[in-house]
Amino acid sequence: MRTFISFIKWRFGLARSEAQEVEKYVPQYATPDIARIQNPDPSKIQFTWIGHSTFLIQVAGMNILTDPIWSERSSPLQWLGPKRQARPGIRFEDLPKIDLVLISHTHYDHLDRNTVLKLGNAPHYIVPERVDAWFRNERLTNVSELLWWKSEKVGAFEVFAVPAKHWSKRWAYGIEDMGWGGYVIQSSIGTIYFAGDTGYHNEYFKEIGRKFPHIDLALIPIGAYYPQAIFGRFHVDPQEAVVVHKEVGAKKSVGMHWGTFKLTQEPLDEPPKLLAQECEVAGVSENDFVVMKLGGTGEF
Repeated sequence: MRTFISFIKWRFGLARSEAQEVEKYVPQYATPDIARIQNPDPSKIQFTWIGHSTFLIQVAGMNILTDPIWSERSSPLQWLGPKRQARPGIRFEDLPKIDLVLISHTHYDHLDRNTVLKLGNAPHYIVPERVDAWFRNERLTNVSELLWWKSEKVGAFEVFAVPAKHWSKRWAYGIEDMGWGGYVIQSSIGTIYFAGDTGYHNEYFKEIGRKFPHIDLALIPIGAYYPQAIFGRFHVDPQEAVVVHKEVGAKKSVGMHWGTFKLTQEPLDEPPKLLAQECEVAGVSENDFVVMKLGGTGEF
């Protein structure tokens, strides 16, 4: 009953009025370094934030996209649904050849049909259980399903599916009949953890940290958490994101899943501000858990 009341308040704008944006949200962009993106240092992990949960990861000679979305809306319809509040950090046309695409689950802000069809059948897609059928229905066959803790070798590295606390379905009237999760990429250059969409779980992240004790780079969501009675069960807030960072033992984390689509009620620019506060409280260096400008590129 409490969750239902929270949903009604959220749906009709009756909750947390004090948290509404006082000033118009202004996305922060970096000038994309296309030359660097097209010619990454093969001895390092290179990562570029496109927006939301979409990163271009370049490691061990491979180009990887996570939950790619270049569409104007996070919706099955491009005239209705959550609209972009920030353009993609780099143009789709400026991408290098993509070798691998990781899909965490089937929600429209993570599995975007328009972008996937643009990418076509050339990349290898790794998806959660029971998601392969969606791709085959779109005539895409270069797809592997992974159950949690199972792995697949791709080129010079190995990709493991790992747990997340979330849910997945494609239609509002359907059942939760598709899988979800995160991924760990192990390579000779380093280990990368992509958390996907997740709420906090008492065991999942500790277990990931135990099984992969040398995570160099973690991509962790920090937004879409309020009202917490509705969204906090399946989306971590900045305080929980810092806990995840510590429990998986990441050397460096980057915040994602914020500032691109208005999905929930907290101000679009609130997550990084709270993240900075929570890192200070937890004794995490500002260099160890960062947020990026759209189109910015980092390396590890």
